[in-house]
Amino acid sequence: MDVFSVKLKDGRTVLIREFRIEDKEKLIEMYGSLSNDAVRWGLPPYTRERIEGWWLSNLQSLIAMVAFYNDKIVGHAQIYKFPHPRRKGTSDALIYLHQDFHNVGLGTAMLTRLIELAEKEGLRRIGLSVIADNKPAVRLYQKLRG
Repeated sequence: MDVFSVKLKDGRTVLIREFRIEDKEKLIEMYGSLSNDAVRWGLPPYTRERIEGWWLSNLQSLIAMVAFYNDKIVGHAQIYKFPHPRRKGTSDALIYLHQDFHNVGLGTAMLTRLIELAEKEGLRRIGLSVIADNKPAVRLYQKLRG
């Protein structure tokens, strides 16, 4: 995946690229800086152990990307590719954005690129879970569903 820049609705520009293992500390910092409001809809891993155990130990099954602003990670999106042969071509997605980057177009940019990468890898189904009361996320997912 190439690095690409996205100009957000508020004029800020972020760089989006594939997650690299050397990004681990900055990813942990992002999750540690999320507000209660930013995480109320999900179950993010708040600790180093959960991040390393859930995601970083299984990078070969992921399409993962991060968004940077001022050398800090402000967004994380990924698709988990199910490795079992019976689930070939299917996956689950997640996205978390730092609260300072909600409602400015970052989620749309990241998920659009993530879907493109999934299609290139032959994935035919991407699932995700969302709380019905999370109206901004529901709108985003409805806009992007194919």
